[in-house]
Amino acid sequence: MPAPTSGSNKRNSHQSDPTPADYDGADLERSQSKRLRPSKPDVKMLPTQYELADPRDMVVLISSMLMELIRFNDKIPLHQGRLTRFHSRSPPRISVQDYLQRLTTHATLSPPILLSMVYYIDRLCALYPAFTVSSLTIHRFLITSATVASKGLSDSFWTNKTYARVGGIGMTELAMLELDFLFRVEWRIVPQPEVLVDYYQSLVDRCDGFEIEGICQNGSAKAGVTGIAPAAGPVPT
Repeated sequence: MPAPTSGSNKRNSHQSDPTPADYDGADLERSQSKRLRPSKPDVKMLPTQYELADPRDMVVLISSMLMELIRFNDKIPLHQGRLTRFHSRSPPRISVQDYLQRLTTHATLSPPILLSMVYYIDRLCALYPAFTVSSLTIHRFLITSATVASKGLSDSFWTNKTYARVGGIGMTELAMLELDFLFRVEWRIVPQPEVLVDYYQSLVDRCDGFEIEGICQNGSAKAGVTGIAPAAGPVPT
C-alpha cells in the first residue's frame, strides 16, 4: 500500500521554484539592487587634534602620500647634473611605509615630528629645485628630516649614533646629510602650528579609509561639532 500523502505534500509536489516572471517589476528591482549594492568600506575616525593621533596611522597617511609622489617623479628622466646628496645608487629594498614605521618606532617619532617632516618636503623642494621625492631619495630624506625635526623641535631626542643605526646609514653620512639639509632650508625648521593642522587635514583628505572626527568629507566642519578649520594650506605636489 502506498504511503499516505498529506495535503501539504501534494501542494509541494506541484509547486516549482519561483522564476523572475513570478515577481513584479518592483520586487525584481529590489532583489537585484540588494545583490549589487557594494558593502560600505570601513572608515577609521582620527582625532581632531593631530597631536593625539596614533603614530601608526600617521605613518599610513604619510607613506600613502609619498608613494603618490614617487610614482609620479620616478617617471621623470634623471639627469646627471641634478643628482643630490640624498640620491642613492639604487632604491633600498625596504618599502617606504616599512622604513617610516621603523623610524617612528625605534626613534619614537611623534605626530608633530612626522607632520614637520612632511612640511620639510615642500620647503626643501621650493628652495632646492634639484631635489625631488623619488625612490632614490626618499629614504635618505626621511632619516635626515626625522633627525633634524627631533633635535630641533623635541625637548628630548636620541644621539646621531642612534638615528644612524635606526636609519641604516653611517654616522658621518648622516652628519653630512643633516648639514646639507639645514643649509638648503636656510636653517628654518620650525613650522607654525596652523600649518601642521593644514597638512594633517590634507593627508587625511587624500587617503581613503580615514576621516577626522567632526569634519565632513568635503573638508567642512559639521554643524554643532567643535573641530579644526577646513584645510587651506599647501599640499605636497
